[in-house]
Amino acid sequence: MPLIIVPTPIGNLEDITLRALRVLREADIIACEDTRHTLRLLNHFEIKKQLISCHEHNEIDRIETLMNRIENGETVALVSDAGTPGLSDPGGVIIKAAIERGLPYDVLPGANALLPALLLSGMNMDSFMFVGFLKGRAQEKRIRLKEVMSVRETLVFYMSPHKILRELNIMGEILGDRQAVLVKEISKIHQETIKGTLLTFDGILPEEKIRGEFVCVVEGNTQAEEIMNDTIWMNEAKAMVKSGESTKNVANLLAIKYSIPRNRLKRFILEDCAEEVK
Repeated sequence: MPLIIVPTPIGNLEDITLRALRVLREADIIACEDTRHTLRLLNHFEIKKQLISCHEHNEIDRIETLMNRIENGETVALVSDAGTPGLSDPGGVIIKAAIERGLPYDVLPGANALLPALLLSGMNMDSFMFVGFLKGRAQEKRIRLKEVMSVRETLVFYMSPHKILRELNIMGEILGDRQAVLVKEISKIHQETIKGTLLTFDGILPEEKIRGEFVCVVEGNTQAEEIMNDTIWMNEAKAMVKSGESTKNVANLLAIKYSIPRNRLKRFILEDCAEEVK
């Protein structure tokens, strides 16, 4: 029997699908981020099932247990506290393990914060890039933002309340003071859409509103693309290689600076810059 990824409501319990409820009722075991949280959901719908915790700190340890149960003919339902497992939530490790072992798996459509926030923002919906949470320290976040700063599509970020103002300032610093929309508490009683720019939210977002999870939708790069002569970055790459910089460092730095694919840079360095290091 398969591993089934089951989205759960992100706020309003009415958002769960009939199919999701059937799968939860029929599963042999439910792997969940927080057993207490999932138990409240199951109790609401009068579902009684064996639960096993499976969160970011123990996912790897749960692989053998869950894969063995699937191999022995059981159905494992995988849920997170809210939304779709694996989408900026625990679950990806288990899903990859099932795929690598060739075990059957399925993914149910259902609740997530990404699409409602994008539609509520009113920004360009034809094409977008999901960035998710900015991870790491401030410098790591800046590097990630530089990687997406030239993207023309609408950008979608997940944000935690205790970091939101600091992260908005970093985003404004790197991306510029772009139009943005914050959507908080999606599908809950206090759902709200707040419009502004990345550097103005600090003044329009009162402390009492910084509660719950946020989705930040940011306009893409609307500046006209500069037509850049390849010789500019090529000459810079050659100079950096000649000065002793490694291929990896040159590729990483110029990829961010000029929005050039790293593979293209590495190929140029290896094929055309060899004479620079002689």
